[in-house]
Amino acid sequence: MSALNSFFYYRDNQLMAENVTLESIAKQYGTPSYVYSRAAFEQHWKDLDQAFASHPHLICYAVKANSNIAVLNVLAKLGSGFDIVSQGELERVLLAQGDPSNVVFSGLGKQAQEIKRALEVGIRCFNIESESEVDLINQCAIEMNCVAPVSVRVNPDVDPKTHPYISTGLKENKFGLPFESALSVYQKILQCSNLKAIGVDCHIGSQLTQLEPFQDALNRMLGLVNELLAIGVNIEHFDFGGGLGVCYQNETAPSANEYAQMILDKVKGRDFEIVLEPGRSIAANAGVFLTQVQFLKDNGDKHFAVVDGAMNDLIRPSLYSAWQDIIPLTKENNTNSIEYDVVGPVCESGDFLGKNRELAIQSGDYLAVLSAGAYGFAMSSNYNSRNRPIEIMVDGEQVHVIRKRESYADQFALESIIN
Repeated sequence: MSALNSFFYYRDNQLMAENVTLESIAKQYGTPSYVYSRAAFEQHWKDLDQAFASHPHLICYAVKANSNIAVLNVLAKLGSGFDIVSQGELERVLLAQGDPSNVVFSGLGKQAQEIKRALEVGIRCFNIESESEVDLINQCAIEMNCVAPVSVRVNPDVDPKTHPYISTGLKENKFGLPFESALSVYQKILQCSNLKAIGVDCHIGSQLTQLEPFQDALNRMLGLVNELLAIGVNIEHFDFGGGLGVCYQNETAPSANEYAQMILDKVKGRDFEIVLEPGRSIAANAGVFLTQVQFLKDNGDKHFAVVDGAMNDLIRPSLYSAWQDIIPLTKENNTNSIEYDVVGPVCESGDFLGKNRELAIQSGDYLAVLSAGAYGFAMSSNYNSRNRPIEIMVDGEQVHVIRKRESYADQFALESIIN
């Protein structure tokens, strides 16, 4: 199964983004570059929103997946909420005209100034991830003479059956509070003068392609909800996090409707709102990464395609051996292919975009790395003093630059020498 879809597809042997050829974008704006489809972002969000239409719910897009302000604005216009993990992400949501009252603040290292800023703008809820955080948020709320709405992120100790780097629901993971500690932490919250417990939260990991881990977590969490109601915690919402997987190679992830039906069947008869924090499932297959072949290199039995994109631009393959499809922008018929490692110019042996890929290419050809809309540009860096790529959004036949290509002047602007 391919990650190509109705937004990125071949037409007359040319790879398209909606109604624009990606080669025309590569030639006009250069490479490396990220290209997104507005329609894809909108459709992926709507699919999830409509799947839960029969129950009160809020879809809070996980900003960390792709935090470009234009992307956030597209989703804000649909009525999306947002899941943030820093003040910087909050400021991006505000610039994108997102509604702060539909923002949930996750993350286990919130600082006092971040908490106060979130209270100042009136976010919906803090997802507490440690007992110490209870004291800090309460103190910040006292100083600001307000009541902070909170939820506790509970770690249900469920194996998400995903890569260990993106697993968050086991006891060995740093996130959330142990399931066994949840009641006592809520009891502590009930005693705090400036906190109000309004929900419960869990998130077990990312890129889940089976419903079973979700079901296991949901069963445990709903049992906890019953215990919380018994001690007087008014559960206004149940935040089930994100983690729904997407197709990168040959995965078959649950559809939005299958995922929603599983949850809705379990919560039938309960009147709390469902909050979700999807990131990857909305963003991943709404974007591609474009790069150009610089050289073809033959080391005997090994062939390398040296491209202008590198691990500083797209780190997922290097960081945790993530597989993303790599395909040419122009399909050549009846051309023999060779197995290449697609590597970048960064001075690291781990600098690769893909290994052992069958490609029929020449120097100067353009390639697209698919499924690059999530955790692509958001995780990019200036390693080797490389400028970060341009970001582009296609809307039908229109092409918009939503972040200009970084220049050396941009990169060095915050640095100075000393006398």
